[in-house]
Amino acid sequence: MTPMWDGPILMHDIDDIKVEYHPSSGIPTKVYRFEDYGRGPGAPPAVPEADPIPWQPFRTRMDFEVAELAHDAGLSHEQLDRLIRLIHRSRIELFTLKNRKDVRDTWDAASFKMTPFTKEEVIVPFRGIDQTFPLFRRSLWDWVTDLLQDPQVGPNFVFDAQRLSKFNGEKFVWFIHEPWTAHAFWEYQSKIPSDAKPLAFILYADKAKLSSFGRAKGYPVVARCANLPIGIRNGEGLGGGRVVGWLPIVKEDKQHSGKPAFVNFKNAVWHASFLKILDCLAPLSRLGSAIKCWDDVIRVFYPIVLILSADYEEQAVMALIRGLMGKFPCPVCLVPRDELSNTLKVFPLCTCTETKALLARARECTTLDAREQILSSQSLRDVDSSFGVLEHTDVHRALSHDKLHFNDEGLFSDHKWPELQKWVEHLGRQAAVQIDSFFQSIPRWRNLNHFDQVISVSFSDGTKYEDISKLIVFAVHTVFDRDMDPEAYLLLRCIRSYVEFNMYASKYIEDTAEMSEKSWNFPKKHLSAHLFDDIEAKGVSRNYSTKPNEKMHGPLKDAYQDRTNFKNFAEQILRYNHDSLIAEYIRNKLDHLDSQNLSISDDLEDQPDTALQETDNSDDIDVDSTEPTDAQHFSLGSKQAAMSFTLIEAGSLGNPAFERFRIKLNDFLNRAFAANSIPFPGGRRIQLVASDMISLVDWRTDTGIIFGKLMLIFTCTVGDVQYPVTLVLPYDRPDKDFQFWRVKRKPRASAEFFSVHSIVRGCMIVEDVSRPDEFLIVDTIDTDMFLRMQDIRSQ
Repeated sequence: MTPMWDGPILMHDIDDIKVEYHPSSGIPTKVYRFEDYGRGPGAPPAVPEADPIPWQPFRTRMDFEVAELAHDAGLSHEQLDRLIRLIHRSRIELFTLKNRKDVRDTWDAASFKMTPFTKEEVIVPFRGIDQTFPLFRRSLWDWVTDLLQDPQVGPNFVFDAQRLSKFNGEKFVWFIHEPWTAHAFWEYQSKIPSDAKPLAFILYADKAKLSSFGRAKGYPVVARCANLPIGIRNGEGLGGGRVVGWLPIVKEDKQHSGKPAFVNFKNAVWHASFLKILDCLAPLSRLGSAIKCWDDVIRVFYPIVLILSADYEEQAVMALIRGLMGKFPCPVCLVPRDELSNTLKVFPLCTCTETKALLARARECTTLDAREQILSSQSLRDVDSSFGVLEHTDVHRALSHDKLHFNDEGLFSDHKWPELQKWVEHLGRQAAVQIDSFFQSIPRWRNLNHFDQVISVSFSDGTKYEDISKLIVFAVHTVFDRDMDPEAYLLLRCIRSYVEFNMYASKYIEDTAEMSEKSWNFPKKHLSAHLFDDIEAKGVSRNYSTKPNEKMHGPLKDAYQDRTNFKNFAEQILRYNHDSLIAEYIRNKLDHLDSQNLSISDDLEDQPDTALQETDNSDDIDVDSTEPTDAQHFSLGSKQAAMSFTLIEAGSLGNPAFERFRIKLNDFLNRAFAANSIPFPGGRRIQLVASDMISLVDWRTDTGIIFGKLMLIFTCTVGDVQYPVTLVLPYDRPDKDFQFWRVKRKPRASAEFFSVHSIVRGCMIVEDVSRPDEFLIVDTIDTDMFLRMQDIRSQ
């Protein structure tokens, strides 16, 4: 990506992006055109040289691919031996594996290609007796060193903090997305030596149910590197999340469970275990460490735990507070328990410095009552925090908003949704039938769950609750009467504002708090008040979402069910997990080698696509399914038979949208060519005749135009160039109602042609049953749609 400017300039174009780099980077401020910046700053400058024998220590490529297949398929020992015998009977490539033991030994030999797990013991006393627990961990530092030295992952790292701003026509407006574009990364880089770079970790921990009924549980710790772009960091490749620890779970003791001493003991076990995971970073956070990276450049790094991703229960353990029943239940600030619903008031922030001082003062007391009085004044536990060993890491600042558990599985699923269900139940069966019918009629949409019934839903996962929240206001707004059901109507307004908040955290509404009997004093409501601070400090909320981490529970559960004997299963699961990492690593290198070895001659590239030559008419255009490229933001679907204008018009008799089809298309093409300064073929205006042919294509459900219905998409050839065109039935300009956008379809005779290139995106609309022939635009379908509609509102 080449900047258009790296010095003073007086003129800028709208949407230009200014990048101000941290002073320690030595990089001057630069301004990029929007389209240039969007192609990915920090992309690898060149394709790295591939390892010619990436399958080692497997003796041959065939050895690895057979072992990989057996690993992925979960073959039993007997099945693996049978497979090996069969291959030996009919092999073509060199194959040297002898039996399952040989396969296992080779996996073990390959395990050191990436940082392996080690097993340690954690010893914590309880009532004067030492209790011992097993801990499995990878070295965090060795793991991130693996990434920094990998020639494919390494070039994607971003080492310097940035401040981004976008030109709006008058001034540059600050914006944030990745962690290195937010305050905390910048501030940390200012604290370390100017020739050093921050290395920021994102850590997640939570129990995972491994068996169907939850009797067997695991306690994985997942790490991600905040210096990598989110597409890599939250992805499933080598640069994505990695299990780096498996914490012990303290079994409940009927004699002591629930007592403060036992609860403190469980917290002490957690922090003693986590301390061993963080130990490798402790001295480096003070002194730094040099790493020779993928490009043979030696860089000095200082680690920091920038983000802790966890649900509320886990955050209470990390912050060592007393949770829901404490006087101050928030792990971030000192909000009293009875003021949790007051999101407009600002309370003092917790800091690790003050927490340490308070704990030291409490431990100076000679009586347990005096110690308890001091600790309970801020709802603290008498346990040493594992995070205290890291320089510049404050656990209270690292803890981050968790949209999945605080909002989707918290504020909405546990509070707003049950309240709404009560009001619908009060109205009777007909109201529930109307709402369920609405959800059944919603068109299928990418990344959106489709529901046949919703009012009866009382237990589901966070993603389904999120999708219900996006659509429920559109379904219910005609059910309640503003005058007859004022409380229900206000609840609906509250849900609408909640959904907007979920989109980009813009608004709070407290109207229902005074009218409802329900108590809104609970931590998950209050914790949303810290989202704005989290965004400014650590970037957008997907940087610390628990969703990608909880998704990793699935493979762990599968490994428990299919790859263990259900005894001492932690070690078996982690061995399989590490084998999977090694297989992924070698496969990645093999694919890279294959790509490098794949050569396509220039002559072959210059030959015309043979698929375009299979037609009998030179005016026909066959269009295959394609993915959007950098030059286009749409994709055309599968080809259909070419049709003449005569056939199209004859097949649509009585449909005003297709009247004078050829003439209207002829006019559109001439106007489009003239308006866009496209040369006319042969210098003459376009004149279509009835026998000319066009190719029809399918279109994908995520392709569409805002406020218009696609009637037909096709391509036609003018000269030697094919042009994708769509026939669209426009809707009237929208008007606002209940914060909705309402549109009305125009008569079919109003259908007009547009270039497919002018399509912005797909738009879901739903019929408003209270107003025939009118439709509501679902602006909450995703964040992009929401922000586009907000932009239209502002205009």
